[in-house]
Amino acid sequence: MVDLDFTVNMTFEELSGEFSQERMDSVAKALEEVLVSALPQGGITVGVYEAAKSLNVDPDNVVLCILATDDEDVKDVALQIHFTLIQAFCCENDINILRVNNTRRLAQILGGAGGGSKQNGGEPMDLHCVLVTSPQSTSWKDPALSKVNGFCRESRCMDQWVPIINLPDR
Repeated sequence: MVDLDFTVNMTFEELSGEFSQERMDSVAKALEEVLVSALPQGGITVGVYEAAKSLNVDPDNVVLCILATDDEDVKDVALQIHFTLIQAFCCENDINILRVNNTRRLAQILGGAGGGSKQNGGEPMDLHCVLVTSPQSTSWKDPALSKVNGFCRESRCMDQWVPIINLPDR
């Protein structure tokens, strides 16, 4: 006979697989902090193709993968195929993944990458995939990164392998 007399202290949101708005806002703020601190260190790779190349060359250096879409991107079949392949690669290599649903805000945060929201040739940056890599010289210990990675781990425990974060406009 098995004794099932124990107490589980989980909130309704945790049981239903959802996080509170306060928690989501906190993670979104932490994500912004991670991006802002990684940018001057050269720890940001922007673009689906550039990310794929970086993942192929040195996946152990990637600490976070961000897949960003807006409403019109949902119908882009080619982009969704790229996302599926990148997600599979990241899962296989234990790289945390987040979906972000505000590419305009992401462009504001990454304004220093490629000269604003435009690349050197005047073309818009491909913000659909952003990789955060740790600097080669030091072991990067960022509390904001720890918070984002913790959120990703908690999401996986609730079978939400690619959690979605809303980056609020400022």
